[in-house]
Formats: sequence, C-alpha cells, structure tokens
Amino acid sequence: MNEKLEQSRNIVKEYMWWSTGAGLMPIPVLDVATVTGVQLRMVSKLSEHYNISFSKDKAGAIMASLAGSISASTISKGVLASAVKTIPILGSLTAPFLMPTFSGAVTYALGMVFIQHFESGGTLLDFDPEKTREYFRLQFQEVIKETSSTQK
Repeated sequence: MNEKLEQSRNIVKEYMWWSTGAGLMPIPVLDVATVTGVQLRMVSKLSEHYNISFSKDKAGAIMASLAGSISASTISKGVLASAVKTIPILGSLTAPFLMPTFSGAVTYALGMVFIQHFESGGTLLDFDPEKTREYFRLQFQEVIKETSSTQK
C-alpha cells in the first residue's frame, strides 16, 4: 500500500474514533450534530490530503446522500440510539453501545468512500453518490459485523 493511501486510512481511523466518542454524548440531537461535524472535518482533512478544494455544503450533501443509502431500519436504529438516551435507566444502559457503534461505522464508511473517490482522481464537484452507494453499504456493514463479533 502506498504511503498516501496509508495516511488517508489513518485519517479515517482517527475520525472514526472521534465520531465513536461523540456518539457517547448524553444529549440527544446534539450527539448527531457533533458526529456530523466530526465527519465534515474528516472529509475536509481528506480533501486537504489529496489537494482537493473543500466545500462544506457539497461534502454535507454527499454525506447525507450516502447515509440515506443505509436501509431505513438501520437509520432508525441510529435515530433510536440517540433518542433512547432520554429514557431514564434504559438510556444509560443501552446508549453506550448503540450510538457510538453506529456513528463510528458511518464515519468509517464515509471515509473509505471518499478515499476511493479521491484516489481515482475525483473531486467533490464530480462525486456521484449513486456510484458509491454499494461500496458505502459494504464498508458500513463490515464495521458493524466486526463490532458485533467483538462484543460477544
């Protein structure tokens, strides 16, 4: 693996962990906003790493489109993971497992998709989320599967 690609993957791993930590935030909605901010910062860093002009609006639209490609049931788990924090006792028992895992997995998958696109010479302006949806889903599922197997 070339050095640039390895550095890119390290950026994604760093922000995946930041995103996972942000998922632990006890305040619903604020956790989602914080995770989104972490993801935008990751895309900004990857853009900088590949000398690509960064646009917060364009990156945000791409991220939303890709996240929307996850099945409705999976997205509802992410929303539920944030909302369950409001339930006394149950929230404090389950939130440390649900939202951080979901946040980290989405962040990792987003990062890997952007790496793949930037490695092939793409920019934010020519990014077509439709072409990367399947790769995004596979990366997301890989992390969820890996996390599930380590929690058993």
